[in-house]
Amino acid sequence: MKRTLLLLCLALPLGAAPPESFFRALHAVETGRRLGAIRGDNGTALGPLQIHRAYWLDSGVKGSYSQCSDLAYSRAVVEAYMRRYAPKAWAGGTDLETLAKIHNGGPNAMKATGQKQINLNRYWAKISKQLNK
Repeated sequence: MKRTLLLLCLALPLGAAPPESFFRALHAVETGRRLGAIRGDNGTALGPLQIHRAYWLDSGVKGSYSQCSDLAYSRAVVEAYMRRYAPKAWAGGTDLETLAKIHNGGPNAMKATGQKQINLNRYWAKISKQLNK
């Protein structure tokens, strides 16, 4: 029985995370690939991936908000946030537009209209440009 369960588990497809280039693009667009306790958005975002406190809280990652100044920790926060708010896009690993827009605009980014949609499209264009480098 244990062997059968093990074989079934091994046969299940593992969700493909986005490529490394996605994180490099986020890092480039958010802070020009700088590291450390970078403050942005008038002091409301922190670290190399510009994580806001609410984003960090929503991610559920253990630790303290100040740890978002570390790139590896920020990546873990982004991953947890995306698994929560964009599980299909995250698991597929190819819908980078959805992931980028949710990173920038929050859980309802894909429903945005008007100026917010325009801003999210501009953000995606920046990410896309970095992905194509």
